[in-house]
Amino acid sequence: MSRILIVEDEQHIAAFIRRGLTSAGYETAIAEDGAEGLELALGGGVDLVLLDVGLPTMDGFEVLRELRARDTLLPVIMLTARSSTRDTVEGLDAGASDYMAKPFTFEELLARVRSRLRESGTSASVSITQGDVVLDVLARRATVDGSEIELSTREFALAEQFLRNPGEVLTRELLLSRVWGMDFDPGSNVVDVYVRYLRAKLGSQHIVTVRGVGYRWE
Repeated sequence: MSRILIVEDEQHIAAFIRRGLTSAGYETAIAEDGAEGLELALGGGVDLVLLDVGLPTMDGFEVLRELRARDTLLPVIMLTARSSTRDTVEGLDAGASDYMAKPFTFEELLARVRSRLRESGTSASVSITQGDVVLDVLARRATVDGSEIELSTREFALAEQFLRNPGEVLTRELLLSRVWGMDFDPGSNVVDVYVRYLRAKLGSQHIVTVRGVGYRWE
């Protein structure tokens, strides 16, 4: 199982990312300042770093330069509220593997995590199977009883949440947060709409409605 280090001083963002990564099957560790993050990254046992730019003690660029001076291979995805071309270039020049501007959807972050881990040869499990439904996470393919089913990016992300958490009741708010990102409208019916899409494609018997709460994969 891949282990991801989250270096982020905003606790609600760090907690949001940790919940999503844990649900996706990754181990996580959190550091709230640059110096601690650098120490943990250099300590070994980390497969990828999610590194915020605006950190106390040492900013993300400093951490990255120090890390690259000692480890040229560890994948690092920079996270920042700064979206200027200058900052992006600085991060990539300092050795970042990828660069994401806040706010971002967890779906996109997870896709980039998978891509960077795949490049480094430490990707998490390739497929998830529940009954007759199989999701090939790396190839982004879904099959039902051996037949390939076409899923959109959002449908796949939603299906992955269900298959990774069978038997658990997943609230609409939780699914909105994990699949549609940090900024969402709690009054939206988008989850219900996409659940209907999945039922039509994966089989209506798999996803049970828990009235007033959310949905559960049987």
